[in-house]
Amino acid sequence: MTPDEAFKAMMDGNQRYLDGQLQSPNEDLSILKAKTAEKQEPFAAVLSCADSRVPVEFVFDQSIRHLFIVRIAGNITTPEVTASLEYGVTVLGTKVLMVLGHGSCGAVKAAIEGKAVPGQISAIYAPIRPAVDAAGPDLNAVIDADAKIQAALLSQASPIIAEAVKDGKLKVVAARYDIANGKVSLLA
Repeated sequence: MTPDEAFKAMMDGNQRYLDGQLQSPNEDLSILKAKTAEKQEPFAAVLSCADSRVPVEFVFDQSIRHLFIVRIAGNITTPEVTASLEYGVTVLGTKVLMVLGHGSCGAVKAAIEGKAVPGQISAIYAPIRPAVDAAGPDLNAVIDADAKIQAALLSQASPIIAEAVKDGKLKVVAARYDIANGKVSLLA
């Protein structure tokens, strides 16, 4: 698959999800029955929020082994997240790396408010702060800005990802998942 073909496969899957025509659950059962636990073959990597309302495999109608997913509140990049995604690119050969923000993101809302919280929850504020500074207090604008900023950080801060993009082996995109209707939209 080329990066463009991989991106198209994801968006075609999102359309099947919107249309209620999922194919992946049946594929998942076939894969599990075949006991193919020995390897994975993801064509795309997704940096998604940890929010349980964002079922990434279903959203793109992809079965087991097709998506390499890293989940963290606010879909922020950290050294560990970057390392995981670099593994997806170099070892697993993913062709698309999507940073997927979503509507009603609690992590982004908390970063906008900046209130004191227990434990280490506020550790997510700093990586989201540039989006707040760029987009102001509007939740939807900050969600979009955060996804775009995180995608840019991955594209620029990781030599592995930057080289794969430069060589035409990888496409990095920012997108938004609408929790209310299920649609994934590319962010320009």
